[in-house]
Amino acid sequence: MLTRIAHAAVARPRLVVAVALLLMVLSGAIGATVHSHMKSGGFVTADLDSVQASQYLSEHFPGSEPNYVLLVTAPDGPDSPAARAAADQAIAELRTHDWVSGVQSYWEARPDLRQALVSNDNQQALILASIEGDDAELPVRAAELTEQIQVDGPVTIRAGGLAASFADINTQISKDLVIAEAIAIPVTGLLLALVFGSVVAAALPIAIGLFAIAAALGILRVLTSVADVSIFALNMTTALGLALAIDYSLFIVSRYREELAAGATPTAAVIRSIQTAGRTVVYSALVVALSLSALLVFPQYFFKSFAYAGIAVVAAATAAAVIVLPALLILVGDRINAGDLRAPLRKLLRRPARQEKEPQQTFWYRLVVAVMKRPLPIALATTAFLLLLGSPFLGVQFGYPDDRSLPTEVASREVGDVLRTQFDADMASSATIVLPEFRGTPAELDAYARELSKVPDVPAVLSSAAVYRNGLRIAAGVPEMSDAQAGSFLSVGTTLDPYSDAGADQLDTLRAVPAPSKALITGPAALNQDSVDAIVGKLPLAGALIAITTLVLLFLFTGSVVLPVKALALNMLSLAATFGAMVWIFQEGHLSGLLGFTATGTLNLAMPILMFSLAFGASMDYEVFLLSRIREEWLAGPKTTDGNTEAVAMGVARTGRIFTAAALLMSIVFLGVATSGVSMMKLFGLGCALAVISDATVIRGLLAPALMRMMGRWNWWAPKPLVALHNRFGLSESEEPHPTPEREKVNAR
Repeated sequence: MLTRIAHAAVARPRLVVAVALLLMVLSGAIGATVHSHMKSGGFVTADLDSVQASQYLSEHFPGSEPNYVLLVTAPDGPDSPAARAAADQAIAELRTHDWVSGVQSYWEARPDLRQALVSNDNQQALILASIEGDDAELPVRAAELTEQIQVDGPVTIRAGGLAASFADINTQISKDLVIAEAIAIPVTGLLLALVFGSVVAAALPIAIGLFAIAAALGILRVLTSVADVSIFALNMTTALGLALAIDYSLFIVSRYREELAAGATPTAAVIRSIQTAGRTVVYSALVVALSLSALLVFPQYFFKSFAYAGIAVVAAATAAAVIVLPALLILVGDRINAGDLRAPLRKLLRRPARQEKEPQQTFWYRLVVAVMKRPLPIALATTAFLLLLGSPFLGVQFGYPDDRSLPTEVASREVGDVLRTQFDADMASSATIVLPEFRGTPAELDAYARELSKVPDVPAVLSSAAVYRNGLRIAAGVPEMSDAQAGSFLSVGTTLDPYSDAGADQLDTLRAVPAPSKALITGPAALNQDSVDAIVGKLPLAGALIAITTLVLLFLFTGSVVLPVKALALNMLSLAATFGAMVWIFQEGHLSGLLGFTATGTLNLAMPILMFSLAFGASMDYEVFLLSRIREEWLAGPKTTDGNTEAVAMGVARTGRIFTAAALLMSIVFLGVATSGVSMMKLFGLGCALAVISDATVIRGLLAPALMRMMGRWNWWAPKPLVALHNRFGLSESEEPHPTPEREKVNAR
């Protein structure tokens, strides 16, 4: 099929390019406004207790769970006329919107409740409100309010809380996407020019990459019309599309130049490149897509949206590489090496002209031969080094993202920092206990609230009956405004970080307090614990799917049962080292000043899962590319131990420079994502870049050759029934010989 595709692209190259340009323009136009249709959440599902509690509060006690906080700062204190006037204006604006409820403020609260709404230095006070809406509506409405209310001057008003944080994250990610691409595209273009030594050859992968970005935006926009799509998928899928398009194009263009150098005509070189490198690209894309498909086992739309978009973007990048790129290569023809930048650089630096080396003369061949002379010590040392890098992952702590994901100068982050440091109880971190089936007396509710207030680090418990502190009644309660026939709720303050171990222990203690009826708890700590438990429960299934599909595909590709297991083990080792580095950097806070983020002592569990799926697929991408050339050498050489050693050395020699350049190019794209102001995106970008670089260097250059040398001919072993199965259904490179001008005429006929 690939041969027929190549012939079709070669026969009508201008038509193929014209259609591709039209699709690119249409996709870009459709996807231009995609960010406004995406959602900020997606980490939880409706069946979680904490989500059900929030839903009950929204339906029966509107405004009881504030998600929008206005911080009013006045140099003369919140009781000054200027502060009161600014607050009154903000409150009036909030109450003009029918989707805002539960407005509370320091200025309107009873005297015995005002203490919780004023800062310890008496310079700042709060206005609380609840914005109704789903994950798509919430940030839009919060941004609208913030634009109307937030002011600077003698009295400043800053917006914070969950809704404002979502709005700021949306804005930040949209800006970051432009910056990431502005960095990645020119840098990768320059690097490609240096790798190929030709401006023309470098321009082709960039062109395919631009097509992939436009396709990614269009695909995301279409998905938003039929499903919930996370805003975080915007940067991730565009980066994935750009990285894969450049990588796949690099492999095919390199093979095309190799075929031209061997004497093939442009048409024959294109067809042979698609038959070999193009086939490998399709296999690699299949592995990446199957790795991403494992995300579909998670019920959260954060994962599902990335899986759907990621698979579609992989398909678009692959189609561009095997359909559009051959047409471009035919149009370029022998001019593929035009615009050589290295010649003037060598002349400027007074270096001798570069001589093409035989594979046996390359750095990679010499390195692999040296490694295979001492395979056991190198394998042990490399494994120990990777395990040492991965050891911090044993202490990983997972947490739900909050405003600390944003830069310190963003308004919602500023408000969050003040709430955590200047108020006795962080209003944004409080827990709410819902009693949906409660039909008891006020005395029973009173007793329950008193026991909750005795839990350590709970400054106060507020119910309709009373306010309690340390088991003592300190004020009358606030009457509940409910349309429910039964039910009640209590607000439980906390002085702890809800994402810390102490916060989790406090949540367990609150749940252990006997309740007068069924009790559901919501709030940051409960949402965090419930979402982590829900995700962890699906991890074994996702991991098993990735492992099984990878083993099956690599067996069909290599005919060996040893090489797939080896590849799986090496990928796990490489990713473990990457995850350990991410814990050391982002959880423990090393390099936080250099990278510009705030360490919270936790990692967002969603990010390692996404990194695993994507980096695992990318690692297998290089594995398939490397094994295809090693297998090609093995099939052409003697089936002996020395033949295996030579096949490995030649395979790495022919591909080492290419897949190292590909890894560097892909890492540049991911490092562009790491420039984001959102710490989760920094984690994702830097983690994927480190995973790709370590895999292409330490794994492919040291550990893989050492293990393949020790296993010798056993690398290619499989039981006889599986050998027969592979002979019948296995995947392999085209067995056609290299095309010659005479054979090209036959092919054309």
